[in-house]
Amino acid sequence: MADKKLKGKKVAILAADMFERVELEEPRKALEDAGATTEIVSLEEGEIQGFDHFEPKQKVKVDKTVEEVSASDYDALLVPGGVGNPDQLRGDENAVKFVRDFVEAKKPLAVICHGPWVLVEAGVVRGRKLTSWPTLQTDIRNAGGNWVDEEVVVDQGIVTSRKPDDIPAFNKKMIEEFCEGRHEQRETTQTHSAAS
Repeated sequence: MADKKLKGKKVAILAADMFERVELEEPRKALEDAGATTEIVSLEEGEIQGFDHFEPKQKVKVDKTVEEVSASDYDALLVPGGVGNPDQLRGDENAVKFVRDFVEAKKPLAVICHGPWVLVEAGVVRGRKLTSWPTLQTDIRNAGGNWVDEEVVVDQGIVTSRKPDDIPAFNKKMIEEFCEGRHEQRETTQTHSAAS
């Protein structure tokens, strides 16, 4: 039987049409296998269309719209990639605020592939080390982030990976960070030197 170390944790999965199917399905399964409850949060009610790269695949039912929820409703956030998915999310002020609120509350996030576009739009990458699909590196650097080409990167509770091949490492780190929960002690470490 799987270890239910995320039992009692509620995770929002923020996605829209054109999400990369495997980047939503596999991390969601890993979270649920670890005991977490997940909810698909999107821009509109109904269903969203998954893709395998450029090929449409099955749809996924939306549980809540981003206007109906807040970061305080959840313990953690997952943002899958796919080219169209994060591009739509970053154009929606409610979705961008939802992501920013998780970061400001120091709750953990796991973001893969093109997903970091939403982090850039939310203004939360400055001074952080992260990875993504390679074509986002200029956007991340221009936003003040430190982009690296690594399988999985963790910085202050934000887990990032590059592509579907990284999912096993991404899932492992995501579950570790989601188990840890809020990252208040890291803020204390950073502000301590300023106070002394």
